[in-house]
Amino acid sequence: MSFHGGVIGIIIASYLFAKRNSQSSFSYLDIVSFVAPIGIFFGRVANFINSELYGVETNVAWAVQFAQIDNLYRHPTQLYEAFFEGIVLFLILLYFKNKIYSKRPGFISGIFLVFYSIFRFAIEFLRVPDEQLGYLLFNLTMGQFISIFFLVIGCYLLISKYENRQNN
Repeated sequence: MSFHGGVIGIIIASYLFAKRNSQSSFSYLDIVSFVAPIGIFFGRVANFINSELYGVETNVAWAVQFAQIDNLYRHPTQLYEAFFEGIVLFLILLYFKNKIYSKRPGFISGIFLVFYSIFRFAIEFLRVPDEQLGYLLFNLTMGQFISIFFLVIGCYLLISKYENRQNN
């Protein structure tokens, strides 16, 4: 929940700051969304170095032993997330920023939420769930349920920003 909680905190802070300054909160959220993958990348690399948020046991050729945890070979899900939620997501946002960012504040935020949620949801299948929560309903993790929620919000943003463009 730490990342997802951080996103909620950023949304609230951006809304309050923008309201106080009579500006669009989506402009701030787009900036934060654009740079967030860089922070995610370094955060996930740090998780890897600290043997945190590791994957389930596997026998793939690139499996990693986390000696601080056990001697099992596991998916390096931290590196999967660093690549997809960091590098790939940044490149996707860069592509869209150059196309339409200035015309539709909030669109970049929607793109961020959609792709982050998709990547996180998929990688969670290879990650050991939080020890205190385990697997929840339908054998999904809390991270997957929260990703579904953020995916819906991201889709709503994309649709609403697209419709705003059509009506102008």
